Parts: sequence; structure tokens; C-alpha cells
Amino acid sequence: MRAEDILPDDRSHASFAGRTIRKGTVAAFLANARAATDPAVADDDRAAAYRQIVDAVPDLAALGLFAVMEVRDPALRRLIAAALPRD
Repeated sequence: MRAEDILPDDRSHASFAGRTIRKGTVAAFLANARAATDPAVADDDRAAAYRQIVDAVPDLAALGLFAVMEVRDPALRRLIAAALPRD
């Protein structure tokens, strides 16, 4: 499967598991995860990355990201676990 099979180039969002998710959500999560775990990143920027990660967790869970991948960083893994939607 290719990216355009999931979300065509002319669309900026789609519905997954009842959630409207923007194109770029996974890429933004990865950028924020790198910033959150980089010791060279300023505390304010790290805090902003954490907030963005928490905000994205429900969408990423709806996509099934955490069902197939595990976050390596223990602190980031705990943050995500705490933000996961409860059934």
C-alpha cells in the first residue's frame, strides 16, 4: 500500500475510527518525539513537543500506530500510555 492509497494528494484529512485526522499527523508526532528526547532541545521547546504529542495520541491510536509500534524512550512511552483513550 502506498501513502496516496490511504490519503490522496488532493485531500488534507480523512476519517479513521471516527476521528478526522490531518495529513502529516504521524510525521509531526515523529518530529515532536525527536525533540522531546533530544537533550540539546530547550526546556520550553521540549514542553511544547510533549503537549503536541499528548494532543496527537488519540489520533495516532485511531490510526493503529501504537498497536504495531512501541516507543523506545521510557519517559515518552509513559506519557503516551497516560494519554491513550480508555475504552
